[in-house]
Amino acid sequence: MAQKAILLVDMQSFYASVEKADHPELNDYPVIVSGDPERRSGVVLAACPLAKKRGVKNAYRLWEAQQLCPEAVVVRPRMQRYLDVSMQITDILERFTDMVEPYSVDEQFMDVTGSKRLFGTSFEIAQKIKDAIKKETGVNARCGIGPNKVLAKIACDNFSKKNDTGIFELNQNNMKQYMWPLPVGAMFGVGSRMEKHLRRLGISTIGRLANYPLEILKKKWGINGQVLWETANGVDRSPVLAASHEGQKAIGHAMTLPRDYQDFEKEIKVILLELCEEVCSRARTSGVMGYTISTGCQGANYDSPAGFYRQTTLINPTNNTIDVFHEAEKLFLKFWDRRPVRRLTVNLSNLCSDKVRQISFFDSYDSRREIGYTMDQIKQRYGPDAIIRAISLTEAGQAADRAKKIGGHYK
Repeated sequence: MAQKAILLVDMQSFYASVEKADHPELNDYPVIVSGDPERRSGVVLAACPLAKKRGVKNAYRLWEAQQLCPEAVVVRPRMQRYLDVSMQITDILERFTDMVEPYSVDEQFMDVTGSKRLFGTSFEIAQKIKDAIKKETGVNARCGIGPNKVLAKIACDNFSKKNDTGIFELNQNNMKQYMWPLPVGAMFGVGSRMEKHLRRLGISTIGRLANYPLEILKKKWGINGQVLWETANGVDRSPVLAASHEGQKAIGHAMTLPRDYQDFEKEIKVILLELCEEVCSRARTSGVMGYTISTGCQGANYDSPAGFYRQTTLINPTNNTIDVFHEAEKLFLKFWDRRPVRRLTVNLSNLCSDKVRQISFFDSYDSRREIGYTMDQIKQRYGPDAIIRAISLTEAGQAADRAKKIGGHYK
């Protein structure tokens, strides 16, 4: 059986690259794409290579980036434009294979195993893809190649982005030479917290993790320990799925607040209700309900963020905004430490179809259910701000402003 050929196609500084492609006069200038500098969302979303050479990184606060690169041209994000270009890139990739799995707005996996007879080797296919994306969108792409998604991702993140060709292949034959010497934090699936745990065990590189006793990792982290060990050894059985977005396990939404919110009744409660409205609307659109409701928050202190994330499970599933809100409110008041909040989250999980529900003599669920679906229809026809709750018109409310945005940024 022929070895799989998986590509991860990543767009270089995607948002900034789109802006430069649309505005050629910016080509010789460092460009930073950032949210509104007057709000907390004024952080760097993307920095072009010229800005990165000056030390600017994604997620830096805008004022920090401007200190490093005062001559940078700051551009507000145009999320709808970026989504349009991302879809255009997907169309390009689908000329080479029907097995294309979007991983994020600027990264997509491809299985080109069956495409080699038509388009050449994996490297040749990667080069053709890069050329087509550059010609048709003006955006530079990088390609990681591997026999599975994990190695393709690690190849792209650690090698393709740093070489002249923008293409690198990582496989079982060369991973000990290239991947194993990398710091363990560079491995896909290892976040900052897990990196600290691994380093306490003396595991500083991917190679050390690959050769660490599996039983100890499994005893400490269970199935996650097995996955870490397999990843370090270049093992990944997950296929590229063109329909991987289907069958979702949870629906959630988070909001970073424009300022510190501390008053529950006048401020935090408003945002909780808006988040529940958005989560339940998405659930109704997807035709699902959920048994488990989760809520959480992060504190206002950037240097030592505090917060919590807790959940509760209902007897009957729901996608009704008020039902979810009441549970989220109880969770929040139980676990909140009364310190200022900068970010709130609501999540609906343990999903099931909304077509079947246990009937109760003591519950007017059907009438309340119809209110939600009717509100959704009005918004779909006349826009997301066509109907909003009165509480969202208070100073703390964000629903009207967010109706103008995609992904928290203006369209």
